[in-house]
Amino acid sequence: MSHRPHRAGVAVVALACSALVTAGCTVHGGANGGGTGEFPNRPVEFTVPTEPGGSSDLITRALAQSTEEHLGGTSIVVNKPGANGKVAGNAVFRSQADGHRVAVMPQSLFAIGPLAIDDPEPIELDDMSFVRGLTIEDYVLVVPAASEYDTLEELLAEDRLAFGNSGAGTGGQLAQELLFSIAEVNAADIPFDGGGPTLTAVLGGQIDVAALHPAEVMPQIEAGDLKPLAVFSEERLDALADTPTAVESGYDVVVDQRRFLAGPAGLPDELVDRLGEATDKATRNAEYRNILRSNYIREWNAEPDEVGDQLAESSRRFEDLTEAYRVELGGDE
Repeated sequence: MSHRPHRAGVAVVALACSALVTAGCTVHGGANGGGTGEFPNRPVEFTVPTEPGGSSDLITRALAQSTEEHLGGTSIVVNKPGANGKVAGNAVFRSQADGHRVAVMPQSLFAIGPLAIDDPEPIELDDMSFVRGLTIEDYVLVVPAASEYDTLEELLAEDRLAFGNSGAGTGGQLAQELLFSIAEVNAADIPFDGGGPTLTAVLGGQIDVAALHPAEVMPQIEAGDLKPLAVFSEERLDALADTPTAVESGYDVVVDQRRFLAGPAGLPDELVDRLGEATDKATRNAEYRNILRSNYIREWNAEPDEVGDQLAESSRRFEDLTEAYRVELGGDE
């Protein structure tokens, strides 16, 4: 797979789409025949690879609504769930590169998915023009409150475990597979269709442990129904200041989910800059920031080249780690 970074973009979660039409600026065409004439000259579509209602959707809606003011036109949100973002990506990255269709994409589709799914037609980094980095969501390793394990060390001293995750090719799966492989624990991977079913399973004791996003587990941690044993971030999380990182405990496992805004390959530099500036201003919006804060999501203020570099580097790192520890993540698409 080619991993040459290009101008790139990041996507967010939104709240509402309103109409505000103003005169656009003139931008001349680039590759794929895109960008000729006024921009925007029709609604700008922000495509989200999830169902309505989740944090990504809410963030994207807040972002899209706020960008209307800065782009001088109407922004709408389109939900295209499926295949960890590939359905949304195909819809956007095969369209005309004129700036009117962008997508909020997950890092896992490019850095983890290829390790789990044999996809004959993957979306390559070269298929995108990166606009901006948007968000970082971390992973928390949790056990039921009634579990006998109170620390990561106690968990990893067990001979056999069953761990849950929200599906093949996700960060939660990769983080746990690496952790248990490094610790030489015989652990069975139990995949579920999303975070909700995974959370239900760990709360009910159907699995021993799971790695989920903070927003998915913090209410249960605060209620005393779950115990956090570790986080897979580089540093401790503010919301879980007493919970050590896996790295602190001696396991070099750092995995997160990043999201970025991107358009089709060949998006003219003028449009990348215009969309990036509008997105940067939109991320300062109070409503957008409140959504991030309430969902324990961190900002990722990355420029296009930084996004491409991050995707390429994480792809190489995860591939090297899975090979070094003989981790198998999945099967065919």
